Amino acid sequence: MDTLGTLQLGFVYAIMALGVFITFRVMNTPDLTVDGSFTLGLAVSAVCAVQGLPVAGLFAGFICGAGAGVVTGLLQSKAGIHPLLAGILTMTGLYSVNLAVMGGSPNVSLLQKNTVFSELRRVFARTDKDILLLAAVTILTLLCLLALGWLFHTGLGLRLRAVGNNPDMARASSINSDRICVLAYALANAFVGLAGATLAQYQGYADINSGAGIVMVGLASVIIGEVVVRKQSIWGGLLAAAVGAVVYRFLIALALYADFFPAYMLRLVSAVIVAITLAIPKIREIAHNARVKKEGRRDAGNP
Repeated sequence: MDTLGTLQLGFVYAIMALGVFITFRVMNTPDLTVDGSFTLGLAVSAVCAVQGLPVAGLFAGFICGAGAGVVTGLLQSKAGIHPLLAGILTMTGLYSVNLAVMGGSPNVSLLQKNTVFSELRRVFARTDKDILLLAAVTILTLLCLLALGWLFHTGLGLRLRAVGNNPDMARASSINSDRICVLAYALANAFVGLAGATLAQYQGYADINSGAGIVMVGLASVIIGEVVVRKQSIWGGLLAAAVGAVVYRFLIALALYADFFPAYMLRLVSAVIVAITLAIPKIREIAHNARVKKEGRRDAGNP
């Protein structure tokens, strides 16, 4: 198993998991826009790299992802559309937008094109390639985590958390919940778009189907992380999401390395892993209730 490669991918997906954490845990709504905004980040980053602007591609992925989130936020807050349906509508529309960005082609190759990572390899030519890539994506992930942790402790961040926790109370406190909702979706999908932009230049191509099922990966990452890292604060939640993404990638790598399944079964294996992780809270609840009942019966039998 390629441990360094798995770690690299894990940290790339950790940026996406941070975005999913915002909507899933802070706003208490899973956002299906992620499948489209992730691919949008891939597409614009690849196109920018082809034009010789790899660094701009990362910023473009961030900004375009935010734009996708704004659309979902407006559909939800201004048009009164259910959050899940709003995400589906944006995700569906983004499929055509992503194809348009990629010039009508289902994929864009960065072979022989400069990327952020190829430039880093040129500058640090004496450093091992895998170590250099791992250091780059780790630093980028840490910067994103620190930026979000700082934001959630500012006045704006506290308003974001207040609206997610109790929107009615937030409105009673004169917080514009509609504006905060749009901002939350924009911020979440900005980081998702950045993750897609980073992945495009890391793997050397963008594909129109790269974002399929990404929202499930993000949800699984958040939940797996909460099993590994005790979530006592917003910092703990962000760290859990990032760690969960790395653990998830290792679970997928182990499933492939074990050679129990052919490669075409990867989506099914991923779906099973996601289903199990999403069921963990319920499994814990059932186990806790069973333990309480058992202790109750034992106490009743021994007055």
